[in-house]
Amino acid sequence: MAKIQIYTTPYCGYCKMAKEYFKSKGLEYQEYDVFSDEKKRDEMVAKTGQMGVPVIDIDGEIVIGFNRPKINELLGI
Repeated sequence: MAKIQIYTTPYCGYCKMAKEYFKSKGLEYQEYDVFSDEKKRDEMVAKTGQMGVPVIDIDGEIVIGFNRPKINELLGI
């Protein structure tokens, strides 16, 4: 199973859509709220060079935004 990490903020609509999508597919993920977790925010910026969310890390491959075709490709679905 793929290791999925998602960097979010509480008011991000695309973050909610991504999490709902993962749940609909029965996929487990680790969520990091970069609004309240400065360490995870710094980690996200180090990985991507930017502050936009969601940032989705699937087995070390980064997806910026809720890019369903790219997510499906990385997950093999």
